[in-house]
Amino acid sequence: MRADGTFTVKAFVPTDVTLDPAVTTGLPVGVARLEKHFEGEVVGRAATLFTAAYDQAAGVGTYVAMESFEGSLNGYEGAFNFAHSATTTGSDRATQFFVIVPSSGTGDLAGISGTGGIEIDGTHRIWFDYELD
Repeated sequence: MRADGTFTVKAFVPTDVTLDPAVTTGLPVGVARLEKHFEGEVVGRAATLFTAAYDQAAGVGTYVAMESFEGSLNGYEGAFNFAHSATTTGSDRATQFFVIVPSSGTGDLAGISGTGGIEIDGTHRIWFDYELD
C-alpha cells in the first residue's frame, strides 16, 4: 500500500550537545528536536530527533532523523517509528535512505513494515510504501 501526504515543521529546537571526545571537522555536527504535522493520506504528528553536519549558508551537508509518528495512514490509526537521511550539495537531495522501523507499530499499524521517501520542492512531501501483517 502507499500513503502520500505533506507535512509542516511546527517546531525546530536546536539542542546543545557536547561531543566527547571533541573532534573538529569542516562542518559542525548539530542536534535538534522537531515537531511535524502531516496532512493527506498521512494524517498526524511526529516527534523527531534530527542530527546533521550542515553548512546552512551553502546548503551543503547530511542529516539523519529518527521519527515517532502518531496518526493514520489511509485511515489505519496507530503509531510507529521511521528513520531517514539524505545528503544535499545545495540544489539536490541524494543518497536518500528511508525505512519504517520493524516491530514499532501500534494499533491498526501494528506489524507495519516498509519504506518511503521525502521530497522538498517548496512543499514538504512524504510517502510511505508499506505492508501490514
